[in-house]
Parts: sequence; structure tokens; C-alpha cells
Amino acid sequence: MSSLWNQSIPGCLLTLLALTLAGPCSVAAQSQPGASANTSIAKVVGTVKTVQPDSITITASAGEITASLSASTKILRVLPGAKDLKSAAPIQPQDLQPGDAVRVRGQASADGHTIAALEIIVIKQSDVAAKQQRERDDWQKRGVGGLVNKVDASAGTITISSATGANHNIVVHVSKDTVLRRYAPGSVNFDDAKPAPLDQVRVGDQLRARSTRTPDGNDLTADEIVSGSFRNIAGAITATDAVHNTVTVHDLIAKAPVVVRISADSQVKKLPPELAQRIAARLKAGAAANGDQSANPQNASANPAPSNGAHDSSQPAAAAHSGANGQFHGTGGTSGANGPPDFQRVLARLPNSTIADLQKGDSVMLVATQETDSGSVTAITLLAGVEPLLTAAQSRSYSLLSPWSLSSSGGEGDSAP
Repeated sequence: MSSLWNQSIPGCLLTLLALTLAGPCSVAAQSQPGASANTSIAKVVGTVKTVQPDSITITASAGEITASLSASTKILRVLPGAKDLKSAAPIQPQDLQPGDAVRVRGQASADGHTIAALEIIVIKQSDVAAKQQRERDDWQKRGVGGLVNKVDASAGTITISSATGANHNIVVHVSKDTVLRRYAPGSVNFDDAKPAPLDQVRVGDQLRARSTRTPDGNDLTADEIVSGSFRNIAGAITATDAVHNTVTVHDLIAKAPVVVRISADSQVKKLPPELAQRIAARLKAGAAANGDQSANPQNASANPAPSNGAHDSSQPAAAAHSGANGQFHGTGGTSGANGPPDFQRVLARLPNSTIADLQKGDSVMLVATQETDSGSVTAITLLAGVEPLLTAAQSRSYSLLSPWSLSSSGGEGDSAP
């Protein structure tokens, strides 16, 4: 699984396209000086499928194209995110590998299926992975997430309520250098996130910001912000449909059934009973310490108190795991002794499940896209086996799941990519 927060191979193709437009040859095909009238210079952007001694096969939007290599073919390696070729380094044909993103410029054949490569610009898949890891680590170290409860566009601030440990507000300042992105409606794919101005952020949105916080932890000027409208759902499964990849959940928050689509990008996990009980004990202790009335099992079913706060990883996350004595252990986690365990890491260590593993009557929690015109939602993260969590402290349970842990191009945190 690749990363929500990092430039994936599709993102690198956009980089290569930008280099194409910014380069000396800014059209798809043009006459080459000194060439015959029937010879054209074309550009192809795609990913390497196979590598042969004298050619590479490229998967491009128009299909597969073979690029022939010669002794005069110039091959340059650029890093993900590069805006020009100033730092490009020459490499050899044998350095090309399947999965690398490439832009090939050369003489195209009449049928468009082959191209005699004059120049190849390549972004190595290994460089993409390294960049993903660096940014993933930085999001873990300097990221903060929560539910938007105030937007002041004139002051350039967003106030979020962090849901890790004791709830508190964090003021996120937006500067002229802040990169703002927003998820496309109905999408769980970070590659679909588009640049979006501050006025598109709404109260109730989930938001992640990356920056260095002030010593008191209540203020930051964001380097990067990603926001989106997501829906938290918790309840019992009332029906499953393997043919259409959907489950119907009776939502305790809305007190109504909702059809949840399980896509290829959906993360589906199931808590073992003993692990669910241990997490529930931690949640109950934390809820009681914070005066959460839902810590009382009677209140949990009668007075659901939803929380949409995203996982706060403003400090290095704990490597939470189950020890021999049945307790959770960590190494510097974000929560205190009574706080929830580092749940994203717990999820990352669970085996993946499928819709076939879900049954009528199972208690589930999930983060999903907002409702579509058809009335259904698409699961981003769905967790089954959560009845002990909902009974222990329902409102705190909702905040455990984060929409930032999944997309087709990646997942922030240990669940990634």
C-alpha cells in the first residue's frame, strides 16, 4: 500500500509531464531540425513495464509503446518533485527497472507503437519509495489531526479539536507558503486530492496539518494541510452482499441503516476478541479520567456521542503491541497511561480481511466517504470485532479510526505503503 502523504508513481508522472511542458520541446510532436518532413519528435510519459538490452516497453495512457535505445540515447535521473533538469544525473540503460516513471523524447514511428529514444527522463521507483518513507516519518513526527470546529479565512486560521488523549483545540495558521489540498468528493485516493483554497475547508471536516508546533502544542503554522469531508459510522451489520461488495450497517450515530461499499482500496480489519478487550480496558480508563459519560456501558448505548477527530501523531508514535502479560507497551506514544494505544500501529499489525470475513450481527466501526447520490458510502477503513470498544467508551472509540490511513496510492503511518 502506498502513501496518502507522498508522491506516488502517478504523481511522478505529473512531475514528468510538468518537465515536458517546461522543457525545450513543449509540444507532443514537432519537426526535428535537419530531419525529413516525415520525421517527427514525439514525447511519451508512462511507466517502465519491461527492460531489454536495447529497448524498454512503456505503459502509457495510449497503451504499450516500445522505446528503442542506442549509444546516443541520453538517460537522466531526476528526483520526485523536481521542477527542472538542473540536478538531473546521467545513468545507464541497465539502471532502468520495471516500475520506474519515464518521459521519452524521440523519433516516433508512423503507427505510434515505437519510438527511437533520443532522451529519457526517469524517476526511479526506489526514489519514490525513499521520498514516501521520509514524508511518512515526518507526518508521524510533525503531523497533527482533528475535527475542524472553526475557520477564520480573514485571519488565515483553522481551529481543530484533537481527539487524542484529553480533547483540546489547536489553532492552525495558514501562510502564503502553506500547501493546501482537499480530497475529491467520494474519493479515498490521495492522488485525487486537489489544491484547494482555505475557504473550501468547512466546520466538521477532518484535517491533517504538518508543521512544528509551539511548546504548548496549541499553535502551529502549517507547511502542508490536507482536508476532507468524511463520515464516521459505528453499529451492527444487518446484511452482506458479496456480489455487489456491500454491507448494510445500522448506524448508531444516525440511527438508520447505511449501505457501505467495500472497494479494492478499502482497508478491512478484524480485531481478535482478546485484543479488543485489552483496548477496551485502556479506552474505559481514559474515558473515566476525562469524565466521558460513555465510559458507563449503560450510557454508551443510550447516548452515543460521536467524534470525528483524526488520529493525532504530532509526536513520534508508540510501537504499541501486546506483551506476554496482555498489556500494551509503547516507546514514546502520543497518549498517556490512560489514553488509547497507538491504534494506527495496532491496525497495521492486523491481517487484512475481506467482505467474506464479515457476518450479519458483527459490530463494526468505519470511516467512509460522504454519502453519494445513491445513498451509499465507500469504506476507507472498516474494523470489525469492536463491540467491547463501543461498550467501554463509545465516543472515544469513534476517534480511533483515521481516514488518513488508506488510499490507492498510499497510507500515512505504519499502515502504508
